[in-house]
Amino acid sequence: MSSEIIAQLFNSLLDFSLSVGYIGTFIWMLIESSFIPLPSELLLIPQGLLVQKGQLSFFWVLMAATLGSIAGALVNYYLAFFLGRRTINFLINKYGKFFLLKKEQLERADSYFEKHGGITTFIGRLIPTIRQIISLPAGFSKMNLSKFIIFTGLGAGIWSAILIWIGMIFGENYKGIESNITLIILAIALVLVLLYLITHSRRKN
Repeated sequence: MSSEIIAQLFNSLLDFSLSVGYIGTFIWMLIESSFIPLPSELLLIPQGLLVQKGQLSFFWVLMAATLGSIAGALVNYYLAFFLGRRTINFLINKYGKFFLLKKEQLERADSYFEKHGGITTFIGRLIPTIRQIISLPAGFSKMNLSKFIIFTGLGAGIWSAILIWIGMIFGENYKGIESNITLIILAIALVLVLLYLITHSRRKN
């Protein structure tokens, strides 16, 4: 794909990101955190550039994104809470392909949640393909709602801040964004996992 086409696409995303405003950010992230996989990168990175230009507020973009993520996560949480594991498995088997969801993804998230508890809700918000479904195991296990909201909000807030920050730092440097976003996200996720493992080992001792 040529640099001109990439530039045009990015400019279109900038126009869209500005036009939807903070309410649009909330709705986008609500959808992204439920079953429909809308990539948050497509919205928040361009909004980061708009923040850098002074056209949007970092605080309000972050608040809208975080609150939208919590709202979407609560949709999944309550679906799992009331429908149960068997019904959700059936629905994903039958209709998951329409939302790019697979039973294996849910099983992986479910297994990890059982092993590592509530912290998975936090870390899971930073892992692609797990982000959209990590709320389901929390609902299955009837995780404490306040704890669920806090962990979800922290994870979603960090994820959103990273994407906004990337847009602010790299701006219109599309190649810089493309080559660094995965590395940045993986590095932060690794640090968080290491912190959890260290804390977990100390508790055992």
